[in-house]
Amino acid sequence: QVQLVESGGGPVETGGSLRLSCAAFNSYLCMGWFRQAPGKEREGLAHIDRDGSATYADSVKGRFTASRDNAKNTLYLEMKSLKPEDTAMYYCAADHFRCRGELPGTLPFGYWGQGTQVTVSS
Repeated sequence: QVQLVESGGGPVETGGSLRLSCAAFNSYLCMGWFRQAPGKEREGLAHIDRDGSATYADSVKGRFTASRDNAKNTLYLEMKSLKPEDTAMYYCAADHFRCRGELPGTLPFGYWGQGTQVTVSS
């Protein structure tokens, strides 16, 4: 059963911006964003608690902003100053535990979306 659906990916030029969305069909405490490029391991980018407190990976800190609309059960990722190395499949994840400031990528999320592709051209 699909729990999370990402959207908003697509092609963009270097320096451009994109906003990803993740629609959840349930309410979750902790929600996060990940990405995986071909031939690379999955990378945790950010996660955000229901109260809006977010933690970011160093690779995206200052360029990406995670936010959520709890009334809509929707997670967002605002991406600015995009670089070719940001090209990847982007996934959202969620679960019923609190993020508690743990480093992105270290939490065992149980619910995952199908992903949305972001391609940054140079």
